[in-house]
Order: sequence, then structure tokens, then C-alpha cells
Amino acid sequence: MKLHQRPTLRRVLYATSFEAGGILLSSALLLLMAETTAGSSLAFAVLASTVAMLWNLAFNAMFEAWEARQPIRGRSLRRRAAHALLFEAGLVLALLPLTAWWFSVDLLTALAYEAVLIVAFLIYTYLFTWAFDRLFGLPASAR
Repeated sequence: MKLHQRPTLRRVLYATSFEAGGILLSSALLLLMAETTAGSSLAFAVLASTVAMLWNLAFNAMFEAWEARQPIRGRSLRRRAAHALLFEAGLVLALLPLTAWWFSVDLLTALAYEAVLIVAFLIYTYLFTWAFDRLFGLPASAR
């Protein structure tokens, strides 16, 4: 059976591989931005990744349910951009207070950190999802 025919397995594989790359990316960026240690930025990246993975699983299930009801199939540039933007918006709402607390900074500074991460992850999300779909095929909702 192909991966696209097993939506739960596809979502778990997507989320775990996405987050592994995301931990490396966010760790490096936070180490450059914040007055922190490599250990602290890595620990925060793992914590943020846990939040992001839970959000990823829930969001992709909701997105695919919506996508399955659409008359136009496939994942256009517009649909992929909407996916990335909506995912990141939800994640920022969850992570902003955590970022401020972890790095002992005000919300504006935490928002600046998040802004850099948002831009990096918008690009990463788009490219990762495109590559994942190329490797494993589109999910049933997009075919």
C-alpha cells in the first residue's frame, strides 16, 4: 500500500521529519539572535517542536478535510501558500508567550525572534511540503 493511501502514517512521517529539520533550523537561528547558549536554544527548539508537532498533526488533518471538499484538486501555489501562512499564524499564537518567558524578554523582543523564525519557516514549510509531496505523492485529498 502506498503512503498516500495511509493518511495517518503519512501525517506522522511528515510531522516527525519536518520537526527534525525544524529543530536544527530554529536552534541555529535562536543561537544567533538571543543571548543564550547552544543548550538553551536546543532545549527551547525541542520544546517548541513538540508544540509545533501537535499543531502540525491537528492543522494538517483540518486542512486536508477542508481540501477534500474543494472542487479543484491538486496543490497550487496559492493553496500551498495558504497552508504555510495559516499553519505559521496558529503556531505563533501558541509560541509567543513561551518564547518571551524562556528567553526572559518582553513580548516585542519575542515577536522579533518569532518574526525571523516565521520567515525562515514559511520558506522551509513550503519547500519541505513540496519535496515531501514529490517523494511520497499527494495525499488523497489533493488528488
